[in-house]
Amino acid sequence: MKVVIIEDEHLAAEKLERYLQKFDTEIEVVTQLESIESSVEWFQSHSDDFDVVFMDIQLTDGLSFEIFHKVKITKPVIFTTAFDEYAIDAFKVNSVDYVLKPITFTDISKAMNKLKSLQTVFGSQQNIEEAGKMIGKKKLKDRFLVKLGNHIHSIKTNEISLFYAEGRTVYLITNENKKFILDYKLEDLCTVLDTSEFYRVNRTFIVNINTIQDVIVYSNNRLKITPRVRVEKEIVVSREKVSTFKKWFEGN
Repeated sequence: MKVVIIEDEHLAAEKLERYLQKFDTEIEVVTQLESIESSVEWFQSHSDDFDVVFMDIQLTDGLSFEIFHKVKITKPVIFTTAFDEYAIDAFKVNSVDYVLKPITFTDISKAMNKLKSLQTVFGSQQNIEEAGKMIGKKKLKDRFLVKLGNHIHSIKTNEISLFYAEGRTVYLITNENKKFILDYKLEDLCTVLDTSEFYRVNRTFIVNINTIQDVIVYSNNRLKITPRVRVEKEIVVSREKVSTFKKWFEGN
């Protein structure tokens, strides 16, 4: 199998290559690309010289989604990124998996096994692309089940103001300030929520854009969010996410 790696961090690209060859010694990394510009140039002259692309999302010259606007990539793509808010966008193109950094050998093994399963079940490349898109669509949820005593409630996603974690416990806060324990991890929520509506601002909070009352410039150029609901903890956008938060908050 021939693999293309698009990654602007040299050490991360080397680690990914080691994991791939550990998974299958016959895997060949045909090229490592570091930017949108170099990737577009390479794909223009090598449209069929590979089997799968491992693609980081945030590159030095922009988001790698721009590559798809300039060239047609007909082979499967497995995205790798430190940010979870791009999951839904990733499945709008021919992506078959989405791996969060820091990447482990287990992550790569699961992604490669998933790709092989799709190739076995769906056969043609076109069907694999459609399967990847279907996987992304199926992940969106419009309701969550919560438990209150012996009672189970169904909460519509558009009635949720935010999610936050305390230790291993994740809470859901509704627009009416009702608080419920949710049987999800924040990492898992990021793959089932509409990323145009919800954004994980730090390790603790996922906020709904429709319930943000105010955003204030905070210390060290960070941002502090004031929600419309009562929250005991401050909601501060982590420094590395300030730029992407602003783009998300601005919208299309």
